[in-house]
Amino acid sequence: MSKPLILVADDHADVRQALCLLLRDSGYDVATAASPAEALSALRQTPPDLALLDLNYQRDTTSGVEGLSLLKEIRAQHRELPVVILTGWATVSLAVEAMHLGAQDFLEKPWENARVRTIVAHHLAAARARSDVRRLGAGGRLADVEEDGPVHRSRAMREVLAVASRVAASDVPVLLTGESGTGKSLLARWIHCHSPRAKGPFVGVNLGGLAETLFESELFGHVKGAFTDARSDRAGRIERAAGGTLFLDEISNITPTQQARLLHVLEEKTFERVGEAVPRPADARILAATNADVRQLIRDRRFREDLYFRLNAVEIALPPLRARRDDVPLLATYYLSRHARENGRKALMLSEGASRALEAHEWPGNVRELAHVMQRAVLLAKDDTIEVADLRLGVREAAETLDNLTLEQAERYVIQRALESCGGDVVAAAAKLGMSRSALYRRLEKIRD
Repeated sequence: MSKPLILVADDHADVRQALCLLLRDSGYDVATAASPAEALSALRQTPPDLALLDLNYQRDTTSGVEGLSLLKEIRAQHRELPVVILTGWATVSLAVEAMHLGAQDFLEKPWENARVRTIVAHHLAAARARSDVRRLGAGGRLADVEEDGPVHRSRAMREVLAVASRVAASDVPVLLTGESGTGKSLLARWIHCHSPRAKGPFVGVNLGGLAETLFESELFGHVKGAFTDARSDRAGRIERAAGGTLFLDEISNITPTQQARLLHVLEEKTFERVGEAVPRPADARILAATNADVRQLIRDRRFREDLYFRLNAVEIALPPLRARRDDVPLLATYYLSRHARENGRKALMLSEGASRALEAHEWPGNVRELAHVMQRAVLLAKDDTIEVADLRLGVREAAETLDNLTLEQAERYVIQRALESCGGDVVAAAAKLGMSRSALYRRLEKIRD
């Protein structure tokens, strides 16, 4: 894979040289330009992945007019190119004007090397996310992306899918664990689609939403006359999943009696329809999921240990969204595109402020919450850009007020609210919080980790 190319445009040779050394040591290729004309020429010859642009050049060294004019031209020709402004004069008005013209961020001279690395890596990742979503959406297949597996880029999810791909080839039971909304049912379908049983049916049942009186009939089926409403024979989920996969969601919610019945099926690989004494073969691979701590349930004598071992030949734990923050921009852009298409709207974009607010959010509802937030934003947005107000992230529920948050959670909450109230403007949010812009950036990087 080729290295990302960074264009550095500055009229001072020492600045260009210093940034070249820093960026090349950080694993990037670098092109340089000493003037706006050279920058535009470099853009035409080999389009970079990100541009670092000086605002002030020799002809006009204080107003930033040349730099702002260059930014306008770049935006007209390269709308998606991430641009970070460099300025030795660091006036808030110039920086804000540059952001309004489409710059993603700005750096003051003299800079901190760690800050340069962080900003470059962050905006390259966001650009890759947008590119991935456009690529996945080519040919009208965007709505089908999730069927190929969880949308991801993070190391945590790469490791999950690496394990899932290995177990998919076998026929062993798999237990998927993780908080609500992390994508357990999606991963179950992915495992099925990559297994030798892919041509067979994928049959799911939410045991948490199944009335106890319907458990046996739904799972095992029944014969005519087995009970009052049994007017005809009916195949259950196990039978319908023959040759394929049976996905048992919220497995921890079933009663001890139901656990015993399910254990018998797993051990004997047979079942009987309700009202019938004829054993039938159970030819379905079992995938199960839960958001509960099953080991604690076993210690509390609420879940059978022998059933746990039968279900748990392999356990795959899905990480919460707060542990895979690299995926937030990609997921947000994916759901934004998906819901825009479903609602008949043309392509929408996230403002920088909205992107920062999404990254700062705690996501207690995980990917499911993010999907709902983006769906709501599509419905509320007045124009083609999603703003912070459209996200309606709002105040946490009463159980998660500041009095009940940890110090880290409280800091994230306060920063998020400041960004929301300032429309995503970091400079204004920093002023509102009584800290410098650089201090706020350091806290933003901390909570993104």
